[in-house]
Amino acid sequence: MATKQQQLPTLDTKVKPFQLKSEKPIDWCPGCGDFGIVNAIQQAVSELGLVPWKVNFFTGIGCSGKSSQYLQAYGVHTLHGRVLPYALGSKIVNPDNVVLAAGGDGDGYGIGGGHFLHAGRRNVDITYIVFNNEVYGLTKGQASPTLEVGMQPKSLALPHISQSINPLALAIAAGYTFVARSYSFDAKHLKQTIMAAIEHRGISLVDVHQPCPTYNDLHPKEYYSEKVMENGTEMPRVYYLDDTDYNGVVADSTDAEAVNAKKIEAIERAYKREERIALGVYWKIDMPTYEDRLQSVIPALQGTSPITIPFHDEDMIPTTDLSYAYEEFLV
Repeated sequence: MATKQQQLPTLDTKVKPFQLKSEKPIDWCPGCGDFGIVNAIQQAVSELGLVPWKVNFFTGIGCSGKSSQYLQAYGVHTLHGRVLPYALGSKIVNPDNVVLAAGGDGDGYGIGGGHFLHAGRRNVDITYIVFNNEVYGLTKGQASPTLEVGMQPKSLALPHISQSINPLALAIAAGYTFVARSYSFDAKHLKQTIMAAIEHRGISLVDVHQPCPTYNDLHPKEYYSEKVMENGTEMPRVYYLDDTDYNGVVADSTDAEAVNAKKIEAIERAYKREERIALGVYWKIDMPTYEDRLQSVIPALQGTSPITIPFHDEDMIPTTDLSYAYEEFLV
């Protein structure tokens, strides 16, 4: 199977990051992590040398939903919680394009939770970037699915009474084949993580921690810069899995027993309770994509894209008999 890097549409001369910035005015709050995430996406697209007009960027609703306006590529601002169906459909119809999807933790893990689960088991080759700040920023700071029980940011009149979800563990269990966490103000790590997610052949989740300076006073930028005590030693709150002995990459995907054992290890790592925040790849496995399986059952799709298959001849006469479908609408 060809590697993803060989299949990416690239230019001989890379487009510079500043050339990927749109002229749309950005109206996020000062100090918002959204700025860092969009900058990292622009840098990743630039460094990979991607053809901008072959990049499709889909976003949902919320502060993060504006992101598709700030990248000089094909951007689609979709519906609340529905960014994944749009992105999946785009990739299936035109698999030669690079498809990025982005949304907030409320958009993706809340109203879009059902789509989030089923996208994993399909393993369509897209990259999903989630802006995770624990609140609904656009609608005045209600608790998102990632806010832990008992927490009370300044936007809540009472402490939060619902359990939080663990998006990394949920994604691993659902079938995502690349699952990573990064941080919006760690520009280098975030860019590299997004690049690795795009290069991965299969569905990738990049869960990005970010502060919301307006509504979440529990975890501002200063929180991520603090030192915490670990075994009697002061340590940075944010650290990297690459600096530990943990390895979330599956070497042999054909060994079902080993894969399940590794998956359990990855989920346990995602659930590890600690004051510090681990950034990096929690899970990575090479598996057949939805596009691969689709081609195996529809040989006509091998070596071509669904979007290129003609449905009419030169005289615009349909080449497919749709009369049976029309009959369904007869009264």
